[in-house]
Amino acid sequence: MKAFLALSRAIGLLNELVGKSVAWLILASILISATNAVTRKAFNLSSNAWLEAQWYLFSAAFLLGSAWTLMSNEHVRVDLVYSRLGRRAQIVVDIIGTVLFLLPFCVVVVWMSWPVFLAKLASGETSNNTGGLILWPAWMLIPVGYTLLGLQGISELIKRIAWLRGDLPDPVVQADAAAAEL
Repeated sequence: MKAFLALSRAIGLLNELVGKSVAWLILASILISATNAVTRKAFNLSSNAWLEAQWYLFSAAFLLGSAWTLMSNEHVRVDLVYSRLGRRAQIVVDIIGTVLFLLPFCVVVVWMSWPVFLAKLASGETSNNTGGLILWPAWMLIPVGYTLLGLQGISELIKRIAWLRGDLPDPVVQADAAAAEL
């Protein structure tokens, strides 16, 4: 179990580094948006590339930051039944949800998006908008983001199994405490 916990920590460190890095993309997107709005209103200048850069940055923040969100226990959850369960039952629900839904979904998305990304990369396809950007970086975000999310799902699975075995403190309490420190 120690090797699995070491793997879980490594995945967590990777996703924390990526998540904290891409969080800055929101600021970059805001600055681009504000600059684009000012230049459009003040100087009657605008660029489709700047508009597309905004959605590239938001997409990167969302897709690459989703694993960090999962690790921090900040993802959306329907708590109608879950909140009424005991802690052990909640952990079992998390394990079942990860194994039956999260991990298979991540595998399918990566499997299906990878060939599309490769096709966009090979063709050098650009946006249909005048002055638009190349498309492959945006398409690359999908398999990379879902790979990171799948890895974090494996990490969360390891932590929950370790908790059930008594090898680790409650992973959700740890994630909530870490999020409170930010």
